[in-house]
Amino acid sequence: MNTTHDNPDHTDLHEHYNFVVDKGQQPLRIDKYLMNFVENATRNKIQAAAKSGHIVVNDVVVKSNYKVKPNDIIRVLFEHPPYEYLLVPENIPLDIVFEDDDVLVVNKPAGMVVHPGHGNYSGTLINALTFHFENLPNNSSNRPGLVHRIDKDTSGLLVIAKTEQAMTHLSAQFKAKTSTRSYVALVWGQIAEDQGTIEGHIGRHPKNRLQNTVFLGDEADRGKPAVTHYNVLERLGYVTLVRCKLETGRTHQIRVHMKHIGHTLFNDERYGGEKILKGTTFTKYKQFVDNCFKILPRQALHAQTLGFIHPTTNAPMSFSCDLPSDMTQCIEKWRAYTKHQG
Repeated sequence: MNTTHDNPDHTDLHEHYNFVVDKGQQPLRIDKYLMNFVENATRNKIQAAAKSGHIVVNDVVVKSNYKVKPNDIIRVLFEHPPYEYLLVPENIPLDIVFEDDDVLVVNKPAGMVVHPGHGNYSGTLINALTFHFENLPNNSSNRPGLVHRIDKDTSGLLVIAKTEQAMTHLSAQFKAKTSTRSYVALVWGQIAEDQGTIEGHIGRHPKNRLQNTVFLGDEADRGKPAVTHYNVLERLGYVTLVRCKLETGRTHQIRVHMKHIGHTLFNDERYGGEKILKGTTFTKYKQFVDNCFKILPRQALHAQTLGFIHPTTNAPMSFSCDLPSDMTQCIEKWRAYTKHQG
């Protein structure tokens, strides 16, 4: 949510962040609270913002020692518009899997952010798209061409709308869950069943805004419904290769759901998968896993297949792309290790 306000105290300030404090929040200094909720923020930066009168709680400017309470509405305001609205086209090559007058399917490399946001204002997929294509339609969040997204360190397929009609048609398919998407993931541990379904509402983690988590039972209303189907592709000792099919598309869904059932994604730093979660205590094994982390310096997740109905021809479209080399090399290492262990 980013708006300019006419309030005399906040004239010409632009809203960069807006948080409603969780019902169960214990009293906590606002500078400490915001450190968990604002990516790339330091305490000094937050205190400087408070000193300049840029932190507002329930429409009142507060100092950095203000104690947040449940249901407080916190806004962070600055003189400049949010950087993600200053979109600069950049000549970044795209791996185009399919293109016609209506749609574009791209294979996004790991490490590329899909759209500009706090801390990532250039080098994104949208910077590249706006350079290569003119007049892309905006989605409901004013993001050109974007129908859905995948995380920065996830590789794989995305469909982009090139016309208003395609944007409306494709967005409706994703909302109605008629599009099909499957991912390949390498996860910690041996999954007991060959296949299964994970259901659990997903929402912001109450203590760490950079993570999402599963809410069940009475707390389910704190998240949105999410369903992931998985089947085991290969068992590799202390890790398992799985295919995950999304029925819903929540932020970090596969990462959160797999962690929820005790199988965090391999090298998923945000969710604790960069630690050795399964295996022996031998130094040699630790060295082996560290080498795997170096080969695959990100979460082991690839958006491999994508299916949707073409917005103009109504023909079913289906696309698939190979695993990137960092994932295949890591999987090969685990295969060799497992074989060696017998």
